[in-house]
Formats: sequence, C-alpha cells, structure tokens
Amino acid sequence: MAAAAPTGDPVLELEGGALAFGDRTLWSGLNLKVRPGEFLAVLGPNGTGKTSLLRSVLGQQKLTSGRIKVLGRPVERGSRGVGYVPQQKLMERGTPVRARDLVTFGVDGTRWGLPVPSRATRRRVDEVLEAVGATSFADAPVATLSGGEQQRVRVGQAIAGDPQLLLCDEPLISLDLQHQREVSELIDQQRKRLNSAVVFVTHDVNPILDMVDRVLYLAGGRFRVGPPDEVLRSEVLSYMYNTPVEVIRTRGRVVVIQSPEGYGVHDHLEHHVRGGLYS
Repeated sequence: MAAAAPTGDPVLELEGGALAFGDRTLWSGLNLKVRPGEFLAVLGPNGTGKTSLLRSVLGQQKLTSGRIKVLGRPVERGSRGVGYVPQQKLMERGTPVRARDLVTFGVDGTRWGLPVPSRATRRRVDEVLEAVGATSFADAPVATLSGGEQQRVRVGQAIAGDPQLLLCDEPLISLDLQHQREVSELIDQQRKRLNSAVVFVTHDVNPILDMVDRVLYLAGGRFRVGPPDEVLRSEVLSYMYNTPVEVIRTRGRVVVIQSPEGYGVHDHLEHHVRGGLYS
C-alpha cells in the first residue's frame, strides 16, 4: 500500500451520486474524490452497480442524481485522459485484428480517416507492446491468443494514450493466478510511471491487495469508502449485508465468509462468499 495519501486535484469526483433502475436504488449519496496516483478497488457482489459506476464515469450511463467530474470537467464520452480495460471477452476465431492493431487504436483511434500509423505511432505501439510483454505475439490475430495474452493486449490498448485515469472492469476474470498477478502488476506499473489514478472493479481484492490505497465497497444499497483495513472488517460488512459476516486475514489474504447464524438470510451473500475467497 501507499506510504502516504495521494495528493493533487482530483481526477475523478462524484458529488451526491445516485443510481437507480426503476424502484431499485443501487447506491445514493456517493461522494468520492480520486486523486492522481491513487489505486481505488471497487468491491461488492453482482448487481450492486460496480460496472454501472464505471459506465457513468465513461459517460455511457446517466446518474439518477448528483454529478461527476473527470479531470476537472463534467463527464463526457471519449476523453483522451481516460483509459478503459473492459471485462475479459475472447474474440471469435477468424477475427483478423492483430494485437498490434488494438494497441494502435489506443494511440490514435480517435483520429479521423484511414488508420495509417505514423512513424511516431509505430514507435509508441512497439514501446507499449514491450511494456505489457506482448512483443512476441504483436502480429498474431488477437483471436488466436490465450485469455492472459488477450488481456495483456487490452491493458496495452488502455494505457497507450498515457491516461490520467485508468478504469478497469473485472480485468482478472477467467485468468489463472499467475496471469492475475501479471495483469495487476502491469496496471500498477502504469500508475506509478505516470502518477495515474486507477479505479479497479473486482470480485477478489487479494491479487491487488498490496497495491490498493482505498476500497469502495457496494452492497445492499449501501457503500463504504476507506483504506482496506477499515472497510474489510466483520462489523462493517455485517452492517452492509444486514447479516453476520466474518472477515479473516491469513497469510496476507482476506477471506470473507458468512457466519453460520447468518446462512439463509441473504442468498446473494451466500452465493458470493460462502466458504471461499471473495475479498
């Protein structure tokens, strides 16, 4: 974890943010400031609005109330200062796009006209491919790559424009433990190199636990924001889920389990944390 709290003007700011679908409110009254160099993990079970939060920051989902500022300005779509690593989706066989092409889109994909990369663009693409360990398969069709290799390329695409804010939506899904760590470290290296802020949605905080400055935990229409040691506590999560929850720390990992007396109270919690590593 960082030795000192990140400083500087916020690159992401939510004021009184609320998001609801019909009669269901996912979260409300969310005030949040994310500063340069900060690594914020967004945790919580499915259906609590984690991905919707990122979509709101990207300008793809309107808040029900409140406001968002990105890089000091009202949120807008297509900001060059924001990078985005989507959830893992394997490309269909036969898709001709190469790893190099995806990273090139990250460098000059907002330009009009035919994609004819300049010498400077090609040099930047080569630098990014090397940085994410993708040089050896740079000219291979993305659809032929493994899940871990594809995710490396997507990270490369997201960081190619040197974003000040990097949004990551479950970037570790379907990756084995080794690739989870490798992808996490790639993202963290980018943060340190450019003092970028990272907002990292995940179901399992353990692969990034030593990188995280703060946690935003969403559950049961409630939220908590703070350092991991303050949020990932039995009494805090028990309140949020409205059922007894135990948080156990062992060998540098965090395990969240539902207490025996709480089983059956909330099936969504049991599904996500019962007997397994969750946060």
